[in-house]
Amino acid sequence: MGLMRSMHSGGFGGWRASPYVALAAALAGVFVAADDQTVIVTVLPRIMADLGTPITEIDRASWAISGYLLGYVGAMPLMGRLSDIYGHRNLFVGAMAAFAAGSAGVALAPNLEWLIGLRVFQALGAGALVPISIAIAGDLFPRERRGVALGLVGAAAEAGGVVGPLWGGIVTRFLAWEWVFWLNLPLCAIVVVMAVALLPRGRRYRARVDFVGGGLVAASLAALTLGAARIGQADAAAAGWWGLAALAFGLFVWRQVRAADPLLPRAMFRALALVAANAAHLPVGAALIVGMVTVPLMANTVLGKTPLEGGLMLVRMTAALPAGAILGGALCQRVDCRAPAIGGLLVAALGFWMMSGWGLDISDPGMTLHLATTGFGFGLLIAPVALAGTNSVGDEMRGAAAGLVTAMRVVGMTLGVAALTAWGTGRFEGLVAGASAPFALPGETAGQTAERLAQLERQLTEAGLALFSDFFVAGMWLCLVALLPVGFMAWDGRRRGPG
Repeated sequence: MGLMRSMHSGGFGGWRASPYVALAAALAGVFVAADDQTVIVTVLPRIMADLGTPITEIDRASWAISGYLLGYVGAMPLMGRLSDIYGHRNLFVGAMAAFAAGSAGVALAPNLEWLIGLRVFQALGAGALVPISIAIAGDLFPRERRGVALGLVGAAAEAGGVVGPLWGGIVTRFLAWEWVFWLNLPLCAIVVVMAVALLPRGRRYRARVDFVGGGLVAASLAALTLGAARIGQADAAAAGWWGLAALAFGLFVWRQVRAADPLLPRAMFRALALVAANAAHLPVGAALIVGMVTVPLMANTVLGKTPLEGGLMLVRMTAALPAGAILGGALCQRVDCRAPAIGGLLVAALGFWMMSGWGLDISDPGMTLHLATTGFGFGLLIAPVALAGTNSVGDEMRGAAAGLVTAMRVVGMTLGVAALTAWGTGRFEGLVAGASAPFALPGETAGQTAERLAQLERQLTEAGLALFSDFFVAGMWLCLVALLPVGFMAWDGRRRGPG
Protein backbone atom coordinates (compact mmCIF):
# COMPACT_ATOMS: atom_id res chain seq x y z
CA MET A 1 0.00 0.00 0.00
CA GLY A 2 1.38 3.35 -0.93
CA LEU A 3 1.62 6.14 1.56
CA MET A 4 -0.74 8.98 0.56
CA ARG A 5 0.24 11.50 3.17
CA SER A 6 3.04 11.66 5.68
CA MET A 7 2.44 12.44 9.34
CA HIS A 8 2.19 16.12 10.22
CA SER A 9 2.20 17.87 13.55
CA GLY A 10 -1.15 18.36 15.12
CA GLY A 11 -2.47 21.64 16.47
CA PHE A 12 -2.83 25.15 15.14
CA GLY A 13 0.15 26.82 13.59
CA GLY A 14 2.22 23.63 13.70
CA TRP A 15 2.35 23.58 17.52
CA ARG A 16 2.80 20.03 18.73
CA ALA A 17 1.40 19.01 22.11
CA SER A 18 3.00 16.43 24.36
CA PRO A 19 1.66 12.93 23.64
CA TYR A 20 -0.31 12.63 26.88
CA VAL A 21 -1.92 16.06 26.45
CA ALA A 22 -2.86 15.14 22.87
CA LEU A 23 -4.26 11.81 24.03
CA ALA A 24 -6.64 13.71 26.32
CA ALA A 25 -8.75 14.55 23.26
CA ALA A 26 -9.27 10.87 22.45
CA LEU A 27 -9.92 10.01 26.09
CA ALA A 28 -12.58 12.69 26.37
CA GLY A 29 -14.39 11.38 23.29
CA VAL A 30 -14.28 7.78 24.50
CA PHE A 31 -15.60 8.82 27.93
CA VAL A 32 -18.55 10.77 26.52
CA ALA A 33 -19.55 7.94 24.16
CA ALA A 34 -19.24 5.26 26.86
CA ASP A 35 -21.35 7.41 29.19
CA ASP A 36 -24.22 7.31 26.69
CA GLN A 37 -24.08 3.53 26.54
CA THR A 38 -25.34 3.30 30.14
CA VAL A 39 -27.00 6.68 30.78
CA ILE A 40 -30.17 5.41 29.11
CA VAL A 41 -30.76 3.00 32.01
CA THR A 42 -31.83 5.77 34.39
CA VAL A 43 -33.69 7.96 31.89
CA LEU A 44 -35.66 5.24 30.07
CA PRO A 45 -38.69 5.44 32.43
CA ARG A 46 -38.92 9.21 31.77
CA ILE A 47 -38.61 8.62 28.02
CA MET A 48 -41.40 6.04 28.08
CA ALA A 49 -43.69 8.38 29.99
CA ASP A 50 -43.05 11.34 27.68
CA LEU A 51 -43.44 9.31 24.48
CA GLY A 52 -46.63 7.63 25.66
CA THR A 53 -45.19 4.13 25.95
CA PRO A 54 -46.93 2.10 28.68
CA ILE A 55 -44.85 0.19 31.20
CA THR A 56 -46.27 -3.05 29.80
CA GLU A 57 -44.19 -2.40 26.66
CA ILE A 58 -40.88 -2.27 28.48
CA ASP A 59 -39.56 -5.03 26.20
CA ARG A 60 -40.08 -2.77 23.19
CA ALA A 61 -38.60 0.25 24.97
CA SER A 62 -35.53 -1.77 25.95
CA TRP A 63 -34.45 -1.58 22.32
CA ALA A 64 -33.25 1.92 23.15
CA ILE A 65 -30.50 0.02 25.00
CA SER A 66 -30.11 -2.96 22.66
CA GLY A 67 -30.17 -0.77 19.56
CA TYR A 68 -27.21 1.20 20.86
CA LEU A 69 -25.31 -2.05 21.35
CA LEU A 70 -26.14 -3.11 17.77
CA GLY A 71 -24.73 0.08 16.26
CA TYR A 72 -21.81 0.12 18.69
CA VAL A 73 -20.44 -3.31 17.81
CA GLY A 74 -21.42 -3.22 14.14
CA ALA A 75 -19.41 -0.07 13.47
CA MET A 76 -16.11 -1.22 14.97
CA PRO A 77 -14.53 -3.33 12.20
CA LEU A 78 -15.47 -1.03 9.31
CA MET A 79 -14.68 2.23 11.09
CA GLY A 80 -11.36 0.88 12.33
CA ARG A 81 -10.34 0.09 8.75
CA LEU A 82 -11.68 3.39 7.42
CA SER A 83 -9.45 5.20 9.91
CA ASP A 84 -6.39 3.51 8.38
CA ILE A 85 -7.40 4.69 4.93
CA TYR A 86 -8.62 8.22 5.65
CA GLY A 87 -6.59 9.03 8.75
CA HIS A 88 -7.18 8.29 12.41
CA ARG A 89 -7.82 11.91 13.41
CA ASN A 90 -10.19 12.52 10.48
CA LEU A 91 -12.31 9.49 11.34
CA PHE A 92 -12.25 10.37 15.03
CA VAL A 93 -13.66 13.82 14.26
CA GLY A 94 -16.21 12.27 11.87
CA ALA A 95 -17.29 9.75 14.49
CA MET A 96 -17.75 12.51 17.07
CA ALA A 97 -19.86 14.47 14.56
CA ALA A 98 -22.05 11.40 13.91
CA PHE A 99 -22.42 10.82 17.64
CA ALA A 100 -23.42 14.49 18.15
CA ALA A 101 -25.95 14.37 15.30
CA GLY A 102 -27.42 11.16 16.71
CA SER A 103 -27.66 12.73 20.16
CA ALA A 104 -29.60 15.70 18.78
CA GLY A 105 -31.87 13.33 16.88
CA VAL A 106 -32.61 11.29 20.02
CA ALA A 107 -33.53 14.48 21.91
CA LEU A 108 -35.94 15.46 19.10
CA ALA A 109 -37.40 11.98 18.53
CA PRO A 110 -41.22 12.22 18.22
CA ASN A 111 -41.85 8.60 19.18
CA LEU A 112 -40.15 5.48 20.47
CA GLU A 113 -39.47 4.01 17.02
CA TRP A 114 -37.59 7.11 15.89
CA LEU A 115 -35.69 7.22 19.18
CA ILE A 116 -34.52 3.61 18.79
CA GLY A 117 -33.40 4.20 15.21
CA LEU A 118 -31.51 7.33 16.16
CA ARG A 119 -29.87 5.52 19.09
CA VAL A 120 -28.49 3.05 16.53
CA PHE A 121 -27.16 5.93 14.42
CA GLN A 122 -25.68 7.59 17.51
CA ALA A 123 -23.91 4.33 18.36
CA LEU A 124 -22.33 4.10 14.90
CA GLY A 125 -20.20 7.07 15.87
CA ALA A 126 -19.66 5.92 19.44
CA GLY A 127 -18.57 2.43 18.42
CA ALA A 128 -15.81 3.84 16.25
CA LEU A 129 -14.19 5.89 18.99
CA VAL A 130 -12.54 3.13 21.08
CA PRO A 131 -10.70 1.36 18.21
CA ILE A 132 -9.74 4.66 16.60
CA SER A 133 -8.45 5.95 19.93
CA ILE A 134 -6.35 2.78 20.29
CA ALA A 135 -4.92 3.50 16.84
CA ILE A 136 -4.33 7.15 17.77
CA ALA A 137 -2.30 6.00 20.78
CA GLY A 138 -0.05 4.28 18.24
CA ASP A 139 0.34 7.58 16.35
CA LEU A 140 1.37 9.41 19.51
CA PHE A 141 3.63 6.88 21.21
CA PRO A 142 6.36 4.47 20.06
CA ARG A 143 5.63 0.77 20.50
CA GLU A 144 7.52 0.45 23.76
CA ARG A 145 5.59 3.35 25.38
CA ARG A 146 2.01 2.54 24.40
CA GLY A 147 1.09 0.54 27.49
CA VAL A 148 -0.01 3.39 29.73
CA ALA A 149 -1.73 5.14 26.81
CA LEU A 150 -3.86 2.10 26.01
CA GLY A 151 -4.55 1.61 29.69
CA LEU A 152 -5.88 5.16 29.81
CA VAL A 153 -8.11 4.54 26.77
CA GLY A 154 -9.55 1.47 28.48
CA ALA A 155 -9.94 3.35 31.75
CA ALA A 156 -11.83 6.18 30.01
CA ALA A 157 -14.22 3.70 28.39
CA GLU A 158 -14.90 1.86 31.63
CA ALA A 159 -15.20 5.05 33.68
CA GLY A 160 -17.75 6.46 31.23
CA GLY A 161 -19.87 3.34 31.61
CA VAL A 162 -19.71 3.62 35.40
CA VAL A 163 -20.63 7.32 35.47
CA GLY A 164 -23.45 7.04 32.88
CA PRO A 165 -26.34 6.05 35.18
CA LEU A 166 -25.27 8.60 37.80
CA TRP A 167 -25.04 11.35 35.17
CA GLY A 168 -28.50 10.50 33.88
CA GLY A 169 -29.91 10.66 37.39
CA ILE A 170 -28.32 14.05 38.10
CA VAL A 171 -29.49 15.64 34.84
CA THR A 172 -33.06 14.37 35.13
CA ARG A 173 -33.18 15.54 38.73
CA PHE A 174 -33.10 19.14 37.50
CA LEU A 175 -33.91 19.04 33.76
CA ALA A 176 -35.98 17.09 31.24
CA TRP A 177 -34.54 13.81 29.92
CA GLU A 178 -33.80 15.40 26.54
CA TRP A 179 -31.01 17.39 28.17
CA VAL A 180 -29.06 14.21 28.75
CA PHE A 181 -28.60 14.18 24.97
CA TRP A 182 -28.58 17.94 24.29
CA LEU A 183 -25.63 18.33 26.65
CA ASN A 184 -23.66 15.96 24.42
CA LEU A 185 -23.48 18.68 21.76
CA PRO A 186 -21.25 21.15 23.62
CA LEU A 187 -19.21 18.24 24.99
CA CYS A 188 -18.70 16.89 21.47
CA ALA A 189 -17.78 20.36 20.20
CA ILE A 190 -15.10 20.65 22.90
CA VAL A 191 -13.74 17.20 22.01
CA VAL A 192 -13.61 18.05 18.28
CA VAL A 193 -11.73 21.30 18.97
CA MET A 194 -9.30 19.40 21.20
CA ALA A 195 -8.80 16.74 18.52
CA VAL A 196 -8.10 19.26 15.75
CA ALA A 197 -5.82 21.30 17.99
CA LEU A 198 -3.89 18.47 19.63
CA LEU A 199 -3.90 15.31 17.53
CA PRO A 200 -1.52 14.74 14.61
CA ARG A 201 -3.14 14.38 11.22
CA GLY A 202 -1.67 10.93 10.97
CA ARG A 203 -0.99 8.84 7.92
CA ARG A 204 -3.39 7.80 5.19
CA TYR A 205 -2.89 4.57 3.29
CA ARG A 206 -4.09 3.87 -0.23
CA ALA A 207 -6.66 1.08 -0.33
CA ARG A 208 -10.20 0.46 -1.52
CA VAL A 209 -12.90 0.57 1.13
CA ASP A 210 -14.53 -2.85 1.41
CA PHE A 211 -18.04 -1.63 2.15
CA VAL A 212 -19.48 -5.01 1.16
CA GLY A 213 -17.31 -6.74 3.76
CA GLY A 214 -18.21 -4.06 6.30
CA GLY A 215 -21.90 -4.58 5.65
CA LEU A 216 -21.61 -8.35 5.94
CA VAL A 217 -19.72 -8.27 9.24
CA ALA A 218 -22.11 -5.66 10.63
CA ALA A 219 -25.09 -7.80 9.58
CA SER A 220 -23.53 -10.87 11.17
CA LEU A 221 -22.82 -9.08 14.45
CA ALA A 222 -26.28 -7.49 14.51
CA ALA A 223 -28.02 -10.80 13.84
CA LEU A 224 -25.87 -12.47 16.48
CA THR A 225 -26.97 -9.87 19.03
CA LEU A 226 -30.65 -10.15 18.05
CA GLY A 227 -30.47 -13.93 18.23
CA ALA A 228 -28.85 -13.77 21.65
CA ALA A 229 -31.67 -11.53 22.85
CA ARG A 230 -34.20 -14.30 22.03
CA ILE A 231 -32.18 -17.31 23.15
CA GLY A 232 -34.52 -18.05 26.04
CA GLN A 233 -37.56 -18.16 23.74
CA ALA A 234 -36.18 -20.76 21.31
CA ASP A 235 -38.69 -19.76 18.62
CA ALA A 236 -38.52 -19.42 14.85
CA ALA A 237 -37.36 -15.81 15.10
CA ALA A 238 -34.40 -16.79 17.27
CA ALA A 239 -33.44 -19.56 14.84
CA GLY A 240 -33.78 -17.10 11.96
CA TRP A 241 -31.44 -14.57 13.56
CA TRP A 242 -28.85 -17.22 14.38
CA GLY A 243 -29.10 -18.58 10.84
CA LEU A 244 -28.71 -15.10 9.36
CA ALA A 245 -25.67 -14.48 11.59
CA ALA A 246 -24.04 -17.70 10.35
CA LEU A 247 -24.89 -16.95 6.70
CA ALA A 248 -23.60 -13.37 6.85
CA PHE A 249 -20.42 -14.49 8.58
CA GLY A 250 -19.84 -17.21 5.97
CA LEU A 251 -20.29 -14.68 3.17
CA PHE A 252 -17.95 -12.29 5.00
CA VAL A 253 -15.21 -14.95 5.18
CA TRP A 254 -15.73 -15.75 1.49
CA ARG A 255 -15.49 -12.05 0.69
CA GLN A 256 -12.29 -11.65 2.71
CA VAL A 257 -10.64 -14.51 0.84
CA ARG A 258 -11.55 -13.16 -2.61
CA ALA A 259 -11.41 -9.35 -2.24
CA ALA A 260 -8.31 -7.51 -3.45
CA ASP A 261 -8.55 -5.10 -0.51
CA PRO A 262 -10.56 -6.93 2.16
CA LEU A 263 -12.00 -5.19 5.17
CA LEU A 264 -9.54 -7.05 7.40
CA PRO A 265 -6.22 -7.35 5.53
CA ARG A 266 -5.16 -10.98 5.27
CA ALA A 267 -1.65 -10.06 6.37
CA MET A 268 -3.07 -9.26 9.82
CA PHE A 269 -3.77 -12.90 10.51
CA ARG A 270 -0.18 -13.93 9.97
CA ALA A 271 0.57 -12.23 13.32
CA LEU A 272 0.09 -14.89 15.97
CA ALA A 273 -0.19 -12.26 18.71
CA LEU A 274 -3.21 -10.69 16.98
CA VAL A 275 -4.95 -14.04 16.57
CA ALA A 276 -4.22 -14.90 20.20
CA ALA A 277 -5.51 -11.52 21.44
CA ASN A 278 -8.81 -12.04 19.62
CA ALA A 279 -9.10 -15.62 20.85
CA ALA A 280 -8.52 -14.41 24.42
CA HIS A 281 -11.10 -11.64 24.17
CA LEU A 282 -13.95 -14.08 23.46
CA PRO A 283 -13.88 -15.87 26.84
CA VAL A 284 -12.88 -12.63 28.59
CA GLY A 285 -15.97 -10.87 27.21
CA ALA A 286 -18.15 -13.80 28.20
CA ALA A 287 -16.69 -13.85 31.73
CA LEU A 288 -17.14 -10.10 32.11
CA ILE A 289 -20.82 -10.23 31.18
CA VAL A 290 -21.33 -13.08 33.67
CA GLY A 291 -20.35 -10.69 36.44
CA MET A 292 -22.23 -7.69 35.07
CA VAL A 293 -25.49 -9.61 34.68
CA THR A 294 -25.31 -11.94 37.69
CA VAL A 295 -24.40 -9.40 40.40
CA PRO A 296 -27.44 -7.09 40.05
CA LEU A 297 -29.74 -10.04 39.27
CA MET A 298 -28.67 -11.84 42.43
CA ALA A 299 -29.07 -8.63 44.43
CA ASN A 300 -32.61 -8.04 43.15
CA THR A 301 -33.79 -11.62 43.72
CA VAL A 302 -32.40 -13.85 46.46
CA LEU A 303 -30.71 -11.00 48.37
CA GLY A 304 -33.91 -8.92 48.31
CA LYS A 305 -32.23 -5.62 47.44
CA THR A 306 -33.70 -2.75 45.42
CA PRO A 307 -32.59 -2.06 41.82
CA LEU A 308 -30.57 0.91 43.12
CA GLU A 309 -28.80 -1.27 45.66
CA GLY A 310 -28.12 -3.85 42.96
CA GLY A 311 -26.62 -1.18 40.76
CA LEU A 312 -24.42 0.05 43.59
CA MET A 313 -23.23 -3.52 44.12
CA LEU A 314 -22.16 -3.72 40.49
CA VAL A 315 -20.35 -0.38 40.75
CA ARG A 316 -18.06 -2.00 43.32
CA MET A 317 -16.81 -4.20 40.46
CA THR A 318 -16.88 -1.80 37.52
CA ALA A 319 -15.24 1.05 39.45
CA ALA A 320 -12.14 -1.10 39.91
CA LEU A 321 -11.76 -1.64 36.16
CA PRO A 322 -10.17 1.76 35.34
CA ALA A 323 -7.58 1.39 38.12
CA GLY A 324 -6.62 -2.05 36.83
CA ALA A 325 -6.46 -0.76 33.25
CA ILE A 326 -3.94 1.96 34.10
CA LEU A 327 -1.77 -0.39 36.17
CA GLY A 328 -1.91 -3.06 33.45
CA GLY A 329 -0.75 -0.52 30.89
CA ALA A 330 2.12 0.64 33.08
CA LEU A 331 3.25 -2.95 33.63
CA CYS A 332 3.27 -3.58 29.88
CA GLN A 333 5.99 -0.94 29.54
CA ARG A 334 8.23 -2.88 31.91
CA VAL A 335 7.49 -6.56 31.33
CA ASP A 336 6.15 -8.82 28.61
CA CYS A 337 2.45 -8.02 28.05
CA ARG A 338 1.56 -11.62 28.84
CA ALA A 339 2.57 -11.18 32.49
CA PRO A 340 -0.12 -8.60 33.46
CA ALA A 341 -2.65 -10.40 31.24
CA ILE A 342 -2.07 -13.72 33.02
CA GLY A 343 -2.09 -11.94 36.37
CA GLY A 344 -5.36 -10.22 35.49
CA LEU A 345 -7.03 -13.48 34.52
CA LEU A 346 -5.91 -15.16 37.72
CA VAL A 347 -7.07 -12.22 39.85
CA ALA A 348 -10.48 -12.13 38.11
CA ALA A 349 -10.79 -15.92 38.51
CA LEU A 350 -10.00 -15.54 42.22
CA GLY A 351 -12.70 -12.89 42.54
CA PHE A 352 -15.29 -15.15 40.88
CA TRP A 353 -14.27 -18.06 43.11
CA MET A 354 -14.78 -15.92 46.22
CA MET A 355 -18.16 -14.71 44.90
CA SER A 356 -19.27 -18.30 44.26
CA GLY A 357 -19.35 -18.80 48.03
CA TRP A 358 -21.82 -15.97 48.66
CA GLY A 359 -24.79 -16.69 50.89
CA LEU A 360 -27.69 -14.61 52.14
CA ASP A 361 -25.41 -13.13 54.80
CA ILE A 362 -22.88 -11.64 52.38
CA SER A 363 -21.98 -8.10 53.45
CA ASP A 364 -19.15 -5.58 53.51
CA PRO A 365 -16.21 -5.51 53.63
CA GLY A 366 -16.11 -9.01 52.12
CA MET A 367 -18.58 -8.25 49.33
CA THR A 368 -16.70 -5.14 48.20
CA LEU A 369 -13.36 -6.96 48.35
CA HIS A 370 -14.65 -9.80 46.17
CA LEU A 371 -16.28 -7.51 43.59
CA ALA A 372 -13.33 -5.11 43.43
CA THR A 373 -10.92 -8.02 43.01
CA THR A 374 -12.87 -9.28 40.01
CA GLY A 375 -13.12 -5.86 38.39
CA PHE A 376 -9.47 -5.06 39.01
CA GLY A 377 -8.46 -8.34 37.35
CA PHE A 378 -10.48 -7.52 34.24
CA GLY A 379 -8.94 -4.05 34.18
CA LEU A 380 -5.42 -5.49 34.14
CA LEU A 381 -6.28 -7.25 30.86
CA ILE A 382 -7.32 -4.22 28.83
CA ALA A 383 -3.95 -2.79 27.78
CA PRO A 384 -2.11 -6.13 27.27
CA VAL A 385 -4.74 -7.46 24.87
CA ALA A 386 -4.91 -4.18 22.93
CA LEU A 387 -1.12 -4.02 22.74
CA ALA A 388 -0.78 -7.61 21.54
CA GLY A 389 -3.35 -6.98 18.83
CA THR A 390 -2.08 -3.66 17.52
CA ASN A 391 1.69 -3.79 18.07
CA SER A 392 1.92 -7.04 16.12
CA VAL A 393 0.70 -5.54 12.82
CA GLY A 394 1.97 -2.80 10.54
CA ASP A 395 0.91 0.81 10.99
CA GLU A 396 -1.29 0.60 7.90
CA MET A 397 -3.46 -2.02 9.63
CA ARG A 398 -3.52 -0.68 13.19
CA GLY A 399 -7.05 0.71 13.03
CA ALA A 400 -8.43 -2.49 11.53
CA ALA A 401 -6.67 -4.57 14.19
CA ALA A 402 -8.00 -2.34 16.98
CA GLY A 403 -11.52 -2.57 15.60
CA LEU A 404 -11.36 -6.35 15.42
CA VAL A 405 -9.91 -6.83 18.91
CA THR A 406 -12.43 -4.43 20.46
CA ALA A 407 -15.39 -5.99 18.65
CA MET A 408 -14.31 -9.48 19.71
CA ARG A 409 -14.84 -8.64 23.39
CA VAL A 410 -18.39 -7.47 22.62
CA VAL A 411 -19.00 -10.68 20.64
CA GLY A 412 -17.82 -12.63 23.67
CA MET A 413 -20.24 -10.67 25.85
CA THR A 414 -23.09 -11.36 23.42
CA LEU A 415 -22.38 -15.09 23.31
CA GLY A 416 -21.97 -15.07 27.09
CA VAL A 417 -25.44 -13.62 27.59
CA ALA A 418 -26.91 -16.22 25.24
CA ALA A 419 -25.18 -19.12 26.99
CA LEU A 420 -26.02 -17.74 30.44
CA THR A 421 -29.72 -17.48 29.56
CA ALA A 422 -30.01 -20.87 27.90
CA TRP A 423 -28.04 -22.85 30.47
CA GLY A 424 -29.37 -20.91 33.47
CA THR A 425 -32.99 -21.57 32.57
CA GLY A 426 -32.50 -25.31 32.34
CA ARG A 427 -30.30 -25.40 35.43
CA PHE A 428 -32.87 -23.54 37.58
CA GLU A 429 -35.70 -25.81 36.40
CA GLY A 430 -33.60 -28.80 37.45
CA LEU A 431 -32.90 -27.28 40.87
CA VAL A 432 -36.56 -26.64 41.64
CA ALA A 433 -37.86 -29.90 40.19
CA GLY A 434 -40.30 -31.52 42.59
CA ALA A 435 -41.15 -28.31 44.44
CA SER A 436 -44.74 -28.45 45.66
CA ALA A 437 -47.27 -25.80 44.68
CA PRO A 438 -48.16 -23.29 47.43
CA PHE A 439 -51.90 -23.95 47.16
CA ALA A 440 -53.78 -25.32 50.18
CA LEU A 441 -54.42 -29.05 50.04
CA PRO A 442 -57.69 -30.72 51.13
CA GLY A 443 -57.76 -31.27 54.90
CA GLU A 444 -54.65 -29.13 55.44
CA THR A 445 -54.64 -26.57 58.26
CA ALA A 446 -53.61 -22.94 57.73
CA GLY A 447 -50.46 -23.58 59.73
CA GLN A 448 -49.51 -26.54 57.55
CA THR A 449 -50.08 -24.49 54.40
CA ALA A 450 -47.93 -21.65 55.76
CA GLU A 451 -45.17 -24.12 56.68
CA ARG A 452 -45.24 -25.66 53.21
CA LEU A 453 -45.12 -22.18 51.66
CA ALA A 454 -42.12 -21.29 53.83
CA GLN A 455 -40.45 -24.54 52.77
CA LEU A 456 -41.06 -23.69 49.11
CA GLU A 457 -39.55 -20.24 49.62
CA ARG A 458 -36.47 -21.79 51.25
CA GLN A 459 -36.16 -24.25 48.36
CA LEU A 460 -36.41 -21.46 45.78
CA THR A 461 -33.85 -19.36 47.67
CA GLU A 462 -31.43 -22.28 47.92
CA ALA A 463 -31.92 -23.00 44.21
CA GLY A 464 -31.24 -19.35 43.38
CA LEU A 465 -28.07 -19.30 45.48
CA ALA A 466 -26.90 -22.53 43.84
CA LEU A 467 -27.61 -21.11 40.36
CA PHE A 468 -25.76 -17.86 40.98
CA SER A 469 -22.87 -19.79 42.50
CA ASP A 470 -22.72 -21.85 39.30
CA PHE A 471 -22.70 -18.64 37.23
CA PHE A 472 -19.72 -17.31 39.18
CA VAL A 473 -17.89 -20.64 38.83
CA ALA A 474 -18.54 -20.45 35.08
CA GLY A 475 -16.99 -16.98 35.06
CA MET A 476 -13.95 -18.35 36.87
CA TRP A 477 -13.50 -21.15 34.33
CA LEU A 478 -13.85 -18.73 31.41
CA CYS A 479 -10.98 -16.68 32.87
CA LEU A 480 -8.87 -19.81 33.22
CA VAL A 481 -9.69 -20.91 29.65
CA ALA A 482 -8.45 -17.52 28.38
CA LEU A 483 -5.02 -18.28 29.84
CA LEU A 484 -4.27 -20.59 26.90
CA PRO A 485 -4.53 -18.01 24.07
CA VAL A 486 -2.95 -15.33 26.27
CA GLY A 487 0.15 -17.48 26.40
CA PHE A 488 0.62 -16.87 22.66
CA MET A 489 0.34 -13.06 22.85
CA ALA A 490 4.06 -12.55 22.18
CA TRP A 491 5.48 -9.77 20.07
CA ASP A 492 6.62 -10.45 16.52
CA GLY A 493 9.84 -9.35 14.85
CA ARG A 494 8.67 -5.79 14.35
CA ARG A 495 8.68 -5.10 18.05
CA ARG A 496 11.36 -2.84 19.44
CA GLY A 497 12.20 -2.27 23.06
CA PRO A 498 10.68 -3.66 26.21
CA GLY A 499 6.97 -4.15 26.94
